[in-house]
Amino acid sequence: MGAGRRWDPLPLGEPGGLPYSKGLMARALVAAGVQIEPAYLVAMRIEADLAARGERTADLGRIEELAVEALGAAEGRRVADRLRRFAALQALDLPILVLVGGATGTGKSSVATEVAHRIGITRVTSTDFVRQTLRAFFSYASMPSVHSSSFEGDPALPGFVDQTRNVLVGVDAAIERALAEGWSMVLEGVHLVPGLVPNAIDGALVVHAVLHVASEEVHRTRFHVRDALTGGVRAMERYLDRIGDIRRIQEYLLERAQVHGVPVIESSDVERATAELLELVLASADRLAPVS
Repeated sequence: MGAGRRWDPLPLGEPGGLPYSKGLMARALVAAGVQIEPAYLVAMRIEADLAARGERTADLGRIEELAVEALGAAEGRRVADRLRRFAALQALDLPILVLVGGATGTGKSSVATEVAHRIGITRVTSTDFVRQTLRAFFSYASMPSVHSSSFEGDPALPGFVDQTRNVLVGVDAAIERALAEGWSMVLEGVHLVPGLVPNAIDGALVVHAVLHVASEEVHRTRFHVRDALTGGVRAMERYLDRIGDIRRIQEYLLERAQVHGVPVIESSDVERATAELLELVLASADRLAPVS
């Protein structure tokens, strides 16, 4: 298992395994993408079954039977399949690198943090953090592009491309260090431009996706919400005044994603976007270790 992943052990009945925990099982199911209510319903059914049989652990086959009893055939099998796939991801002896790109205000940070939590990755960072580090070492005179926001170049798109090439030097170094140490990492940021970051790396599971918000109205609303949540720390008007430039960068990222075969996720609904990204991670793991 790659370092940098914190896995809550799944109580699946391995010999000498941990005693069954209803809360732990429910958490595992929710992390695997099962809704909270059916997750707890299945977990309670498993708990009752174990008590009736005088057992302390449950295997996946029995979990599927109980899920079918609790939720019906189709949903029960879907839940069991999801858990099997999640366990297969857990068993991979590879570092996982999840790259979440997208323009400013598309929900990258929220989605990246939630996916990292669900799959147990403890290292989450952003390309903005890399850019801020570069600012500390390079003056405006020596590297002017990193001293402005991604959408504030003049003109905006060429300025963003120049900034990206500088920031990606630091991003590449962070990825190289993580892989050298065998760490898993989720990295989010506008600078993760398709074609400029790797879609595949030997010895690692790499998943790259670009988030976007289709509606300009919804995109604008994101900045109002962020302003309210942060108490105005990130001045809303600064973003709204440049929404045209922000969305031009979004279109550039979408065009690059299409050219380079990078999945695109509409992120107006953050929970749905999180589920889609998690599915991309599981599907990538399926290809490396097909579910039996």
